[in-house]
Amino acid sequence: MIQLSSNFLLISFFMYLLATIFFTVSITGKRFKTKEGEEKNKSGFYGYVFSILAVATSITYFILRWVGVGHAPVSNMFEYTTFLGIAMALAFVVIYPMYKNNYLGLFTMPVVMLIIAYASMFPREVQPLIPALQSYWLHIHVITVALGQGILALGFVGGLLYLLRVIDFRKITKKVVGVEFILYSCLAVLAYILLNISFSAMNYEATFEYVNENGVEAEITYYKPALVGPNEGVLLTEGRFDPFIQAPAIIRSDDLNTVLWSIIGGLFIYGVFILLFRQPIGGKIQPWLKNVNPNSVDELSYRAIAIGFPVFTLGGLIFAMIWAQIAWTRFWGWDPKEVWALITFLFYAAYLHLRLSRGWHGEKSAWLCVIGFALIMFNLIFVNLVIAGLHSYAF
Repeated sequence: MIQLSSNFLLISFFMYLLATIFFTVSITGKRFKTKEGEEKNKSGFYGYVFSILAVATSITYFILRWVGVGHAPVSNMFEYTTFLGIAMALAFVVIYPMYKNNYLGLFTMPVVMLIIAYASMFPREVQPLIPALQSYWLHIHVITVALGQGILALGFVGGLLYLLRVIDFRKITKKVVGVEFILYSCLAVLAYILLNISFSAMNYEATFEYVNENGVEAEITYYKPALVGPNEGVLLTEGRFDPFIQAPAIIRSDDLNTVLWSIIGGLFIYGVFILLFRQPIGGKIQPWLKNVNPNSVDELSYRAIAIGFPVFTLGGLIFAMIWAQIAWTRFWGWDPKEVWALITFLFYAAYLHLRLSRGWHGEKSAWLCVIGFALIMFNLIFVNLVIAGLHSYAF
């Protein structure tokens, strides 16, 4: 059953790829005229059809894995991140008919693919749930959070489309630097995936003996050359790279090392793009977005966040506190994950307040949409992987 679910996930990935191709053709391909003289290009329709098929096969994966593992498949980084990508695609399938914006599909589908590919870099093995996770609140809390974040992610896509459409890339400004940093971040995730595949193919491993956050000696294995070593670490594997510095005990050093490799890899890929195009990446993309209606994508972002915010609030705060009381006998404990969920809630609450009471439309609103999604990704990647806490369920 587990293998069958993985096959459906792989099929869905290629469906998302086909949807991306059709949405690309709908924008860059030629139109043809009907007998009535109307110009038509059905590629956008086919892109949406493949998006629906991709979501259907993704949900099939989710159901089959649920049956195979015996609980909702959202208990580790692979499962949760995969479901986040599915939730984003599901939100797109629901919202697309309202606007029929092919640019939204062109930008959403690659992000979904990137999220699922990123998830596939984590271990997929089924392991018994720790006692705190053996509760039906696992289904309620985590699934609701992921659905809310998936809807909020569409706000990010709309905001990014708006910024790429209206910002002047002919001169380097703070706005241009901001948009380029967003695009670079996507390249850093791509670099993470490529580096994982490369070092895995080389069977790279380096084992360290170190002292963990509890003051106990333990061993840890790196799967990439160690730029940052563990606390009081001693390299046990001969012929491997010695780290430049050591991380404090509270930091998950192997994951911090992976983040640093991703940053470096992203800089390399970004540098190659700059050398090839001799201009910011956003400036290269902008001419293809000349038909984007800024007001339409601005409204789309607002609607996505207005829908996603209460869903996220319900799952990320209310259901989370109920489960925390059951599992840890307290509603709130200032765990890093809890703190960042609160920060995310307050940020989107401020966005809606500014949008409704002070009329923050257009560019200001778009920047907030992008920053909000950055908070979600920081929580998912950095807080989960690097900072040790009760919610560190990556492995």
